[in-house]
Amino acid sequence: MYGDVDMNIMDGSAVWAQSMVQALAAAGCAPTLLLKAEVSTDRLTAPLERDPAVALRRPYEEGLLEGLGPRGLTPEQAVELLERLDAEEAYDLVVVRGRRLAVLAAQSERLAGRLWTYLTDVPQSVPELTAGAVSELTDIAVASRFVLCQTEELRSFLESAVPAACGKSVLFPPVVVLEEEAPQAAPPAPLDGPLRLVYTGKFAPRWNTLEMAGLPEALSGRGVPAELHMVGDKVHRDSPEWARRMNKALEGGAEGLVAHGGVPRAEALRLAAGCHVGLSWRDEEMDASLELSTKVLEMGALGLPVVLNRTPMHEALLGVEYPLFAEPGADADEVADLLALAADPAVRAEAAERCRAAAARFTLERAAERLGAYLDAACPSGPEGTDPRRPLKVVIAGHDLKFFTRLAEHLSSLPGLDVRLDEWESLRAHDQYRSKELASWADVVICEWCGPNALFYAEHKRPGQRLLVRLHRFELYAEWPRKLDIEKVDAVICVSPYYARLTRELAGWPTDKVVVLPNWVDTDQLDRPKLPGAEYTLGMIGIAPSRKRIDRGLEVLRELRRRDRRFTLAVKSKQPWDYWWIWNRPEEREYYERAYRELRRDPLLAGGVVFDPFGPDVAGWLRRIGFTLSTSDDESFHLAPAECAASGGVPAVLTWPGADTIYSHRWLHEDPAAMAEAIHATVAEGRFDAARRAAQAEIRDNYALDKVCRMWTDLIVKGAVPEPVDLPKAVPA
Repeated sequence: MYGDVDMNIMDGSAVWAQSMVQALAAAGCAPTLLLKAEVSTDRLTAPLERDPAVALRRPYEEGLLEGLGPRGLTPEQAVELLERLDAEEAYDLVVVRGRRLAVLAAQSERLAGRLWTYLTDVPQSVPELTAGAVSELTDIAVASRFVLCQTEELRSFLESAVPAACGKSVLFPPVVVLEEEAPQAAPPAPLDGPLRLVYTGKFAPRWNTLEMAGLPEALSGRGVPAELHMVGDKVHRDSPEWARRMNKALEGGAEGLVAHGGVPRAEALRLAAGCHVGLSWRDEEMDASLELSTKVLEMGALGLPVVLNRTPMHEALLGVEYPLFAEPGADADEVADLLALAADPAVRAEAAERCRAAAARFTLERAAERLGAYLDAACPSGPEGTDPRRPLKVVIAGHDLKFFTRLAEHLSSLPGLDVRLDEWESLRAHDQYRSKELASWADVVICEWCGPNALFYAEHKRPGQRLLVRLHRFELYAEWPRKLDIEKVDAVICVSPYYARLTRELAGWPTDKVVVLPNWVDTDQLDRPKLPGAEYTLGMIGIAPSRKRIDRGLEVLRELRRRDRRFTLAVKSKQPWDYWWIWNRPEEREYYERAYRELRRDPLLAGGVVFDPFGPDVAGWLRRIGFTLSTSDDESFHLAPAECAASGGVPAVLTWPGADTIYSHRWLHEDPAAMAEAIHATVAEGRFDAARRAAQAEIRDNYALDKVCRMWTDLIVKGAVPEPVDLPKAVPA
């Protein structure tokens, strides 16, 4: 692990590095921390040195590199050392922090694929997202196994701007680690003298530290004796005049200010615990920040109430009614008024309890659990029946692998499997020499799509080799299944029982050759907090071609808006004219012109429909969706309602053929009017939360990515046919 942070300076970045190493160790790793600078104080490194699982590498003291400068490793030097250390140890993962460092690490062929990149110093608003920034972040995401995001807000923003981050971005919130010698949480200290305020961290203009220095004097003028204890030794010097004034205040130029300088972390925590109120009041410019202050959580863990800016993120953390919020744009006088209020023991007690409860969600134990889940995904154990010394050789062949990507990633990560891709340029075009070479090499061939690829590998199948073919709706009515020598195929895989039955009937294949293995749903990625009011937002994903029936979706919305105008519809899709093969068909064009004309003219629909861009950022988009509609004439599976359910929403599905073999009857409706009635009743009668919990459990139990990956692994390694999904038989009241 390497963070572009100086462990000699007590600030949030350095504390993060310490806590990240501790969390990795608690999750069962043996972490090596590469230090940036020569150690001049062991305030942060000493606790790590006491842990036998942790190794510290000191480039200055060990002479690991020539030409080291006085300000610590440059990003280029750090990446060079990471590569050198990896050559010695062959690490399973490489954790890096710092955008410039991450850009360089992403260019390293040696490190790519094992990077766990922690992003904070990245654009956090649309104007900052220049083409260059998006290009850098894309390179980082492509080279990373995981992109660690501190908050859900940052993750969703990143995914909306960088498609490559979708599916790789995972949450890793701040970690609150209170050392053994640190004070334990206690009831708020009694006001036995002056109101003691505390600030710990760096001194910088946007952190309002100079304005804080005047708070004791302002409180004195309000009849509240006060002291301000400031802990830290890093003064930003971007503005020499500001730095001069800040230093003057710390050196005794401000009434009631006690400067403690840089002290060991345990001592900083002890000092904070002896105060009455913590300060994390910042400039209004930082209200849009997508990062969460570790200092706020540390103070909460100590039982200390904190003054901080009112932002949506902080309201979600502490509740809208938290009593010590500084309102947007608050100046020093307004914060002084707030602190005068905090002199009331009852106010301090309420605020302290809210801070303590919030901090309890960010403990080392929680962080270790979270990392443990990511480690299981990144470094899985080998499947039973395989030997890493003689791996099972697997080829995945097809012209379009987008529906197989996550499965391919999982199979490739398994010890005991050697997976290679045969990506065809189109349905028929491919490198025949490479395909023949792979056909003679493989133990198992998986053909994604029952097209010319399946015909080729069936023709070149070797004795003892196993051939698995996944058939989608697209191929069922085409020529290729009729040409396929089914005797050469070990299993044809369909995603639903209905299409498996239809495949047997139309192709005439033996019953035991056609197996059902459902589509996967990344339930962990999709499970994110819903935004306020989500229950009033319907969603549709993909509305082309016309058999997706957006007209029925509009009918559902119209019926709902007759009852309650709060209902809206969000459509995430390409438009029909984006597909030449759709827009060139007169009947398709006429259908959409009619539907969109109705949308413009119907007063019940006016202002009730939003079209969002097509893209992979579905998880972030679903945060505002309460119900996802499936109004199609027919579907082979239709992932959108399942993804909505996994996100904590409710699927709403018309009874297209086979829908009852994928979704339980609770989510099925005979027509748009019945669908609208059910949605309205669910919301109006206060049953939305119960319904979404039931839907989420159903999808997780049957279609979770990890479960479907296990099914595929068992089929590939053992030839085991998966058990059918277990849908609830009864419809709950």
